[in-house]
Amino acid sequence: MLSIASLRREWLSNPRGDILAGIVVALALIPEAIGFSIIAGVDPKVGLYASFSIAVITALVGGRPGMISAATAAIAVLVVPLIKDHGLDYLFAATILMGVIQIIAGFLRLDLLMQYVSRSVITGFVNALAILIFMAQLPQLTGVGWETYAMVAGGLAIIYLFPLLTKAVPSPLVAIVVLTVLAIYGGIQVNTVGDMGELPSALPFFFIPDVPLTWETLQIILPYSLTMAAVGLLESLLTAQIVDDLTDTGSDKRRETKGQGIANFFTGFLGGMGGCAMIGQSVINVKSGGSTRLSTMVSGVFLLFLIVVLGPLVSRIPMPSLVAVMIMVSIGTFSWSSIRNLRVHPWQSSVVMLATVVVVVTTQDLAQGVLAGVILSGLFFASKVQRMFTVIPALSSDGRTRTYTMTGEVFFASTDRFVAAFDFKEVVDRVVIDVSNARFWDISAVGGLDKVILKFRREGAEVEVLGLSDASATLVERFAIHDNSGAEASLAAH
Repeated sequence: MLSIASLRREWLSNPRGDILAGIVVALALIPEAIGFSIIAGVDPKVGLYASFSIAVITALVGGRPGMISAATAAIAVLVVPLIKDHGLDYLFAATILMGVIQIIAGFLRLDLLMQYVSRSVITGFVNALAILIFMAQLPQLTGVGWETYAMVAGGLAIIYLFPLLTKAVPSPLVAIVVLTVLAIYGGIQVNTVGDMGELPSALPFFFIPDVPLTWETLQIILPYSLTMAAVGLLESLLTAQIVDDLTDTGSDKRRETKGQGIANFFTGFLGGMGGCAMIGQSVINVKSGGSTRLSTMVSGVFLLFLIVVLGPLVSRIPMPSLVAVMIMVSIGTFSWSSIRNLRVHPWQSSVVMLATVVVVVTTQDLAQGVLAGVILSGLFFASKVQRMFTVIPALSSDGRTRTYTMTGEVFFASTDRFVAAFDFKEVVDRVVIDVSNARFWDISAVGGLDKVILKFRREGAEVEVLGLSDASATLVERFAIHDNSGAEASLAAH
């Protein structure tokens, strides 16, 4: 059960800061949600309802307090063909199935896969997102009058200078309010939120998507749901790690995985598209003083209040004010120290970070960038480990026994070096392979050991293996074939 102490810690430890931060995030969510709806080719209310629903539900069941989840571009771009070919109800059905898959992933502890994402990949992910956030503002800065640039500059000045006077009110909120008042009462002609799309005037309601419950329907939506679930979890778990670092606090990634699934599951029944964590809005929340679940809840509830009750006023908010906030997010999100670290960090780490950035920015697909970074990290790690392997040969005084002392890790990437370390043409009666300081990790390593033993036996030498660790001995006992009948023929066949 939820204890009073945890209730206070996760909900009521910072009410004033959380409420104000939630208001700022809600304002920033509106143009984002409308924009993502346009990307997906659906009515703006689909993205807005999704942002409300996902934010509120993850506030209740998510694992990372203070993180903002809503409709995102990463999910929106995936569903364009589905909507085009099959219609909106199939999107809702795919979103529901996406949630089910994510809930199952939580029970399967797939969040543990994040342990294999290196710090260099995370840094590249952050930098790429910062660049994408900035690039997303460029349409609002091209083909516009000087008034827009002046308001963006003024908004940035307020955001960075107002905290010198007081930090009682988030400076992004002050910037939005001040620029909105100037635009409305000063008659300044700039793009507004209303120009992005029509805001809904009704509350979302629960309904069942109008799709046939057939195997054919499942075949249509399953590929989309799997991709949406994977991309959503990847972005959410990476964002959770980033918020952990920003706040110096930990979070329950397994709970977050399930929470994302629950949020998407119910969002599909409320007429919303799938979503996940948003690093930009999460950074806004943290930098505006939000730190608990209350800030996430306020962002969702206040978003719905803004679009349904205050729609006419919200539609008049000048876009330059929100562009200024997002530029601030872009600047604050980018890891500037990573540029300095290019000189001092190992070149492999820098390559992984830069490759992640380049792939994400080029494809605008976070999953592809992270996958490229993880693969490069794995290749560099394997290359590094395979070099941490030495063999010291020693010949007995009578010249009849050769001892090979092995040190290091023997696995698929070092097996060839392991086999090449032996001199099979040397004429000796006995060969001792001392692996007390080595370890066999996989069946490739066991296969290498088989090859060495069988080659020496073919040359007429007796072979003895010493010092196998318990884990290595178990692996060798299960998979080695050098003592089986027909082992020589098996070696010849390979």
